[in-house]
Amino acid sequence: MSASGTGASDPFPVEGGCSCRAVRYRMATRPLFVHCCHCRWCQRESGSAFALNAMIEADRVELLAGEIERLRIPSASGKGQTVVRCTRCCIALWSHYAGSGEAVAFVRVGTLDDPDLLPPDIHIFTMSKQPWVPLPPGAAAVREYYRRSEYWPVESVERFKALKG
Repeated sequence: MSASGTGASDPFPVEGGCSCRAVRYRMATRPLFVHCCHCRWCQRESGSAFALNAMIEADRVELLAGEIERLRIPSASGKGQTVVRCTRCCIALWSHYAGSGEAVAFVRVGTLDDPDLLPPDIHIFTMSKQPWVPLPPGAAAVREYYRRSEYWPVESVERFKALKG
């Protein structure tokens, strides 16, 4: 079930953590939206074909255990991002991009205990997608980026507006 899913079987809150298990965190609610980003920058940063990020209000991500560090690194936009990592194993747990600031966390879905809960709502920057990565039939996909109003569920748009206003 994607970020737009709701219902009595909603598994949230959910937990995740780093590889060495020193850091544990909890996502209190379903995220706003889940991006599967195929840009070259995400490919380089993740060491894989794409990055899978769940966008959520930062105050809904709770550090349960361990120590984290915040590293400022460059981004394709030129505005940079802050990556939150475990101080022991250095696994990236979430990021804060300049466009949304510290208000929104981009949680690395692969660090969740059950990453199957959050498949992508949209594939972005597919213009640089690896040719051997097929997209599921009917999946929302855009060559570059998109307008929230065209893809996000109404509830997520309202939550995001509340952050900004």
